[in-house]
Amino acid sequence: MSVADAVLSALRGRGWTMGVAESLTGGALCAEIVSVPGASSVLLGGVVAYATEVKAAVLGVEGQLLAAHGPVHPRVAEQMADGVRRVVRVQGRSADVGVSTTGIAGPDSPDGQPVGTVHIGVVTPFTSRTKAFLFHGDREEIRAQTVDAALDAVLETLAE
Repeated sequence: MSVADAVLSALRGRGWTMGVAESLTGGALCAEIVSVPGASSVLLGGVVAYATEVKAAVLGVEGQLLAAHGPVHPRVAEQMADGVRRVVRVQGRSADVGVSTTGIAGPDSPDGQPVGTVHIGVVTPFTSRTKAFLFHGDREEIRAQTVDAALDAVLETLAE
């Protein structure tokens, strides 16, 4: 069983749904999740918020936070994960779990943080957490590692 399978199974077991907010992964996390048959019973949708302005306008990330720290920050990841829960709501019900990815895949860093710096946010009705990583490799390797780490973070959160 893949990690994506395990995440979906754990969410189904709780009767929970999920929303995904992605920046550096550009839809790859959603694609990994929907590669599992039956994902539609859990995944409500996703937002690729690649531009900093979209993080604020669509996901509700605080403008002051973005101005002070930029888009690659743990609180940004947390607010993205929380925001996507509301954005993908269905019939007035927000997603139970929001997961987000934000970071620098390279080849260059726009703000001086090392290439490979990644923050993942996971928000549920009971907890909110972020995880920081410094991945190594080329752009595609960093993005792939981020997808794996995001799925692992959701599974770890659900196991608590």
